[in-house]
Amino acid sequence: MTEMVYGAVPMRTGDAVLPRWWRTIDKWTMSCIFLLFGVGLLLGLAASPPLAERNGLDPFYYVERQIFFGGMAMAVMLVVSMMTPDAVRRWAVVGFLITLVSLLLLPFLGTDFGKGATRWFSFGFASVQPSEFLKPAFVVVCAWMLSAGQEPGGPPGKTLSLCVTILVVALLVLQPDFGQSALIVFAWGVMYFIAGAPILLLMGLAGCAVLFGIGAYSSSEHFARRIDGFLSPEIDPRTQLGYATNAIQEGGFFGVGVGEGQVKWSLPDAHTDFIIAVAAEEYGVVLVSFIILLYSVIVVRSLMRLMKERDPFTRLAGAGLACIFGVQAMINMGVAVRLLPAKGMTLPFVSYGGSSLIAGGLLVGMLLAMTRARPQGEIGDILLRRGR
Repeated sequence: MTEMVYGAVPMRTGDAVLPRWWRTIDKWTMSCIFLLFGVGLLLGLAASPPLAERNGLDPFYYVERQIFFGGMAMAVMLVVSMMTPDAVRRWAVVGFLITLVSLLLLPFLGTDFGKGATRWFSFGFASVQPSEFLKPAFVVVCAWMLSAGQEPGGPPGKTLSLCVTILVVALLVLQPDFGQSALIVFAWGVMYFIAGAPILLLMGLAGCAVLFGIGAYSSSEHFARRIDGFLSPEIDPRTQLGYATNAIQEGGFFGVGVGEGQVKWSLPDAHTDFIIAVAAEEYGVVLVSFIILLYSVIVVRSLMRLMKERDPFTRLAGAGLACIFGVQAMINMGVAVRLLPAKGMTLPFVSYGGSSLIAGGLLVGMLLAMTRARPQGEIGDILLRRGR
């Protein structure tokens, strides 16, 4: 009778995991992820054969590897999305400690693959980039600290999270990896703002970031070279940015046609960092707009669902994960059209890469776990009870 009068959501007890997961998962976000992966395979069929030919491999060697790693990423995403926020937090703490130790070992055991930055562990048959797995774990750990600091008698969560952020950024700068450092700082800033940070304090921290950038420009040749290339009024047509810019211009609205693009034959990272240039040249603005729409749907829907969540940890972690996912995509595409300096950052679920694909599956799995429907935890339910 009470449920008939007040319209409360009936709770089903003893449900199996899969039916409960299917009812509560954000199906729009999950569908967009599968579509992004499908687009990545489509572009991989165009961008990967030239690289395989240069390396003396089978034409679809990299496509087959992308399917393999992508399948692992989808499996990781689905398994993690079935976890509760508390389980995600516990595993994230373990993962954060492991990746932190990995970053400490990179200067001694890592390799740069000739790119001027020591970011990978090479195992011969495959390589692992620890910073890709660090990002989702870092977001969840900092969200835990910030939410714990909001409880009466809780620890100084904001101070602890700031110290952890400084430590992580310092380890990333040593590689050097300024792109991932910027993502880490951005994610922490978003969660810090949502947790109730004063705007003046955030402005002060932004000023510190600018000063840090000036110092990095003065002391790091790697960083200065990329900034100088970005600020230069002319683009060297023989650089990756030059090839990408020309490909985007040639593509126009509908593209030059499937398989007719030329940038993949001259652009070394056409299958990874600059895959959006391949999409723009062969399929034009139409496919690029569709890709942007998919990322926008994922971020906006996740944030809208999190607005109904009353648990501080879930809200903070979900917002951090959604924003870091969206901003990474924005940075990758911004670099290709020369709106941002070159960062060496993949396009989530579209670019080729084992570490980036699996880490992306882990990140989105955590995001799906945080945004699953929990009627008993929504702010609207609490307000309705108070109004009665």
